[in-house]
Amino acid sequence: MTLPALSRRHLLLASSALFAWAQLPKLARAEARDPRLLVIVLRGALDGLAVAAPVGDPGWAALRGTAAFGLASKPAALPLDSFFALNPAMPNLHRMYRAGHAAIVHAAATAYRDRSHFDGQDVLESGLAGPGRSETGWLNRALAVLAGQGRVDAGGGKALAVGPVAPLVVRGPAPIVAWVPQRVLPASEDTTMRLLDLYRHTDTPLARVLEGRVALGNMSASDASPAGPMATPTPAAGVAQVRAYFSEAAGSAAKYLARADGPRVGALAFDGWDTHVREGILGGPLATSLDALDGAFAAIESNMGEAWRDTVVVAITEFGRTARINGDNGTDHGTGTVALLAGGAVKGGRVIADWPGLKPADLYEDRDLKATTDLRSILKGLLRDHLRVGETALATRVFPDSAGVKPFAGLLA
Repeated sequence: MTLPALSRRHLLLASSALFAWAQLPKLARAEARDPRLLVIVLRGALDGLAVAAPVGDPGWAALRGTAAFGLASKPAALPLDSFFALNPAMPNLHRMYRAGHAAIVHAAATAYRDRSHFDGQDVLESGLAGPGRSETGWLNRALAVLAGQGRVDAGGGKALAVGPVAPLVVRGPAPIVAWVPQRVLPASEDTTMRLLDLYRHTDTPLARVLEGRVALGNMSASDASPAGPMATPTPAAGVAQVRAYFSEAAGSAAKYLARADGPRVGALAFDGWDTHVREGILGGPLATSLDALDGAFAAIESNMGEAWRDTVVVAITEFGRTARINGDNGTDHGTGTVALLAGGAVKGGRVIADWPGLKPADLYEDRDLKATTDLRSILKGLLRDHLRVGETALATRVFPDSAGVKPFAGLLA
């Protein structure tokens, strides 16, 4: 596929946003490295327990019942080690894991402990301990630190964006150019519900109109389903369309990152992870999204080519889901979740976890997987060891007031 020229416009997409920096850190070049970093933001809050199941914890089956998949499930979970197993919808990530090119950080979260999507995403992308205090994002500030220290080449210096407005993670002094995938997905169900929640607080008449459209859509889906209203519907965009969109967006990002004159750092966002109703861990909506994300990882690996060996991909989300399944066969907003690492530069083949346990007394507020790893420590470790951002800058400028959160060591091969 021939990549189109970049545009300076900020353009609207349903669920994807890609940003990248077009300068190579000089220090890395002096070390004979050409590092790439791609951040994937999973908007909606990912059920980490449904990605990497703690099959060795007896509390797993007690919490999830028939939804607690394992090595004997059909389809069977993919073994990671003696304690964790990967969702069977992710065979590509499992292959990378076995090759030492993927790792999973479990029981991780930002410093945020409430359950608002908007505030959670704000904290995730700003890198601050609380919401609403910054107009810049941690990734942009990291790049600004490198540029300010003369640690990047003078030429180029642009960020690549796909979306109407740059998300918070890349807002800041780095200039932006735009690119648009050919495919544009309609708004997902979780995007619609989050917009509805926003409008209920800001525009009541518009919220009523949107509620009416959602109700009509639900009645139509129930009438069309032979199994009734509780049947898991096929996603509106279709499984194939979702997978194709994820793969195209991520694969094209990788092609830009792999070019000799291309960007070296980027961020890509996918919606579809807010699974309150009929989550579908095996064969339902969540499995569809995980399958699409797995395809995105494969597309990145394929399109990076030789640059894969110097690449780190990190997938992060604003918070996790409840440990227990709710009455609608879904999960509600939670705390601890997973971060997924992939790339030839990753020291993979391991699940990184200070496991808190799943007994009722071990859960956070008697409902959530307790977070034992601060996500900022993982991001700091990648920025320090992969891009060579200094620790002082990480603690004061990139993730302000975070001196107590040390960079996680040993994430790279």
